[in-house]
Amino acid sequence: MRLCLTVFFIILLAISAIALPENIVKETIESQGRKRSYYLFVPDSIKAPAPMIVLLHGSGRNGSSLVEKWKDLASKEGIILVGPDAQNSQGWFAPIDGPDFLYEIVEWIKLKHRVDPRRIYLFGHSAGASFALIISLLESNYFAATAVHAGAMQKKEYSFIAQAERKIPLSIIVGTQDPFFPLSDVRATRDALNEKGFSAILTEIPNHGHNYYDLASKINSDAWDFLKKHEMAEPKYRQYDFQK
Repeated sequence: MRLCLTVFFIILLAISAIALPENIVKETIESQGRKRSYYLFVPDSIKAPAPMIVLLHGSGRNGSSLVEKWKDLASKEGIILVGPDAQNSQGWFAPIDGPDFLYEIVEWIKLKHRVDPRRIYLFGHSAGASFALIISLLESNYFAATAVHAGAMQKKEYSFIAQAERKIPLSIIVGTQDPFFPLSDVRATRDALNEKGFSAILTEIPNHGHNYYDLASKINSDAWDFLKKHEMAEPKYRQYDFQK
């Protein structure tokens, strides 16, 4: 009997923890005929309508890995966080992971929470950073601004720059010792964007490598300082037909 009561209280505590509004909650949505997962954090401190950041994780991670690192800042600043899972945890790929998938998540959350449509932002790390840059160009009139850590575009992806209908504000943060995204590649990405009229900002962290998690607090703070300065006039989503 004592064992049963102990188990009961453990289950009760677990249910209570899941129900707390300050907790990260895993939810699912159907996209393109597939059941997809994302992690949602809605702090008690939000004032409606609230800004929202869509967080795109790095290879081998899931959506919660970035939400957990952003949670404290989001509680302080009143930011709704959503961290989707890529279909393949090793990377992000269009069209399966976006833009439609990300758009569907955002619009679904907007039905349940008072999100400010003028202040929907992107943040990504590593593989998620590179994908966030491309999504920013495809949906420059939907996301207000984008900040990324440790990401760049390949030269063959520079053609996406011409797809942007708006010069979306972009901030790239990278370590000078990043073994996966060398400074030359990141600087080339910045230059390619700015040559087309963007004002992409590059911040180089001396002696920093690829590990976002060691410096997450500082990186997130700098990213938010950049993001919060920007908002859309009239957000508009652009539909693509990737079958052509």
